[in-house]
Amino acid sequence: MAFGCISNEKIIYLQNMKGALPIDEGELITYEVPEYKLQYNDIIDVNIQTVDDMIQSGFNNKSAAGVNQMGNMASQSGGDIYYMTGYTVDQEGNIRLPIVGNVHVKDKSLEEARILIEQSLRVYVTSELYVKVKLGGIRYAALGEFRRPGKFVVLQDRMTIFEAIANAGDLTPVAKRDEILLIRQYPEGTRLHRINLIDRQVVESPFYFIQPNDQLYAEPMKVREVGAGENAAQSLALIISAVTALALILNLIN
Repeated sequence: MAFGCISNEKIIYLQNMKGALPIDEGELITYEVPEYKLQYNDIIDVNIQTVDDMIQSGFNNKSAAGVNQMGNMASQSGGDIYYMTGYTVDQEGNIRLPIVGNVHVKDKSLEEARILIEQSLRVYVTSELYVKVKLGGIRYAALGEFRRPGKFVVLQDRMTIFEAIANAGDLTPVAKRDEILLIRQYPEGTRLHRINLIDRQVVESPFYFIQPNDQLYAEPMKVREVGAGENAAQSLALIISAVTALALILNLIN
């Protein structure tokens, strides 16, 4: 039973660990959210409006119903809501816009990409312009010991790792919360990071906020390998079942 049970210390999030500087409840934690840089295969939505467009269609020239429908489909499939209507960053780091042609946006933030696109349009458009550039939400994958593993798209610009885990149904009791593997894409390649969700210091780490295309992998504890219960009641039930089976066999033999 002692071997099979999982202690609370292994499954409680955000603990003040021994030897680490404690973070008190109510303490203000400051951080800088890393600005996402566009990469190969990203899909962005480019919304361009002139003054005439705004007068005729208002400030939003896209149907809200259509955007909501695309968002629902993307959330269910784990895809990008702008796959059919957006612009994909190619291997050279360009997107190809009508009339303008190629615009190099790789390694640029969304705001930097917006400025580049607007500057390219100024050659052809003399009236006032409004350019908006957006990603199709945060797309990520959750694998391993999640209650609901899969690919997800969350339609917001910022999301913490705990929000991502909650969206995947939380971790199972046998997940190694102190060794979550984060696979993150960078412009120069891929890097693997280990994250300890049990340690409260995670809120000050650069991995507290997830980024588009992140992958989270949760490994199982040894308790899954030996097939023991996840808590004392399950372990006791296993022992009682084993003793009962043994007693039945001995009774049949005698």
